[in-house]
Amino acid sequence: MTIKVQALNFSTKPGLEEYLEKKLSKLDTLTDKIISAQVNLRVENTSDKNDKCVDIILEVPGDDIVVKKCGQSFEECIDLSIDTLKKLIIRMKEKVG
Repeated sequence: MTIKVQALNFSTKPGLEEYLEKKLSKLDTLTDKIISAQVNLRVENTSDKNDKCVDIILEVPGDDIVVKKCGQSFEECIDLSIDTLKKLIIRMKEKVG
């Protein structure tokens, strides 16, 4: 799986991309059909504490899987996104059979 990370309007702190790649690589154990992952990291301009957002688009044959999560830290958003992606991949596999 190829992983493309894009940080919008800020630069990522050291280790964040490695953390993201480590988490995304665990999805390969669920299915080998993932072609690529497009990850957008952004900081929303709000007074809310949950101003960090992560959008992950998994390119798989058929339908792409899209997850958007916001939270207080990028690590929290990544963890929430990965948990949701795992559930969606399992559900997709059950539909296909």
